[in-house]
Amino acid sequence: MTPDRPVLGILLMLGFCILAPLGDALAKVLGPTIPLGQLVFTRFAVQAVVLIPLIALAGIQWRLSPRAWRLAFIRTVLHIFGIGGMFTSLQYLPLADAIAIVFVMPFIMLLLGRFALDEEVGPHRLAACAVGFIGTLLVIQPNFLAVGWIALLPVGVAVIFALFMLITRKIAKEADPIALQAISGVIAAALLSPLLCFGLVSGFAPLTLVQPSPVEWQLLALIGLLGTGAHLLMTWSLRYAPSATLAPMQYLEIPVATLVGFWLFSELPDTLAAYGITLTVAAGVYIVLREQAIARRLARNARPTV
Repeated sequence: MTPDRPVLGILLMLGFCILAPLGDALAKVLGPTIPLGQLVFTRFAVQAVVLIPLIALAGIQWRLSPRAWRLAFIRTVLHIFGIGGMFTSLQYLPLADAIAIVFVMPFIMLLLGRFALDEEVGPHRLAACAVGFIGTLLVIQPNFLAVGWIALLPVGVAVIFALFMLITRKIAKEADPIALQAISGVIAAALLSPLLCFGLVSGFAPLTLVQPSPVEWQLLALIGLLGTGAHLLMTWSLRYAPSATLAPMQYLEIPVATLVGFWLFSELPDTLAAYGITLTVAAGVYIVLREQAIARRLARNARPTV
C-alpha cells in the first residue's frame, strides 16, 4: 500500500490544474481551423498511443470483467460527448467562464447521489448546491445574452462528466486507472474513425478532415499530451493524498484558466461572471469541507469503545 505523502499529492493535483486549462486553451486556439471531430479524435488517439507502451513497460493487466467492459464503453462514450461539448463551447465562451460553469458538476453529482442513488444529503449541502447553481447562473447570464443557448452547453458538459464520474467510481476497483485511460483512448478512436469517414464522404463540417499546418500538427499532439498528462497527474495524486485533501485544490483550475485566458485571448470575466465564479467556488469548497467533517464524525463514531 502506497504511504500518504500529502504534499506530493497536492503538487500533482496542482499540475493537473495547470495542464487541463492549457489543453482546453489550445483546443480554443485550433477550433476555428480544425474540425471538431478531428480535434476530439486526436485527443483520444494520442492518449492511446502514449499509454499503451506505458502499460506494456509497467506490466499492467488489461483484463476486465464483461460488466467492466460495458461500463468502460459507456464511460468512453460519455467522455467523447463531454470533451466534444467542451471544445465546442470554448469557441463561443471565454475560457474561464466555460470552465467555471462546468464546475457545477459537484453539485449535480451530489443531487444525483441524493435522488438516483438514495444517498443522504442534508439541508446544509442542499443549500450549498442552491448557492452554487445561483453562481453558475450569474456566469451564464452575460454569456447567454452574447451568444444565446450555446452558453448552456457547459451545463450539459457538467451533467455528462457527473455521470462519467459516477461510472468511474463503479469501475475503479476492477481496473487499473492507467489501463482504463488507455482502453478509453482505444475505444474512442475506434468509435470516431467511422464517423470521420462518414464526414469525409458527406461533407458534414464538424466531421470533415483538413490538412493541418506543421504548427497545427504540433498543437494537436500537444492537446492529446496535455489531456493524458492531466489525467495521469490526477490519478497519481490520489495515490499519495486522500480525495478529501485534494478536492478543494481542483478549484484552482478556475484562476489558472482565468490567467491563461487573459494571456492567450485577452479575456477576463465581467463583474457579474466574477461574482458568479466566486459563489460557485465558495459553495463547492463548502461542500467539500462539509463532506470532510461528516467523514471525520462517522470515523469517530465507528471507533470501538473500550
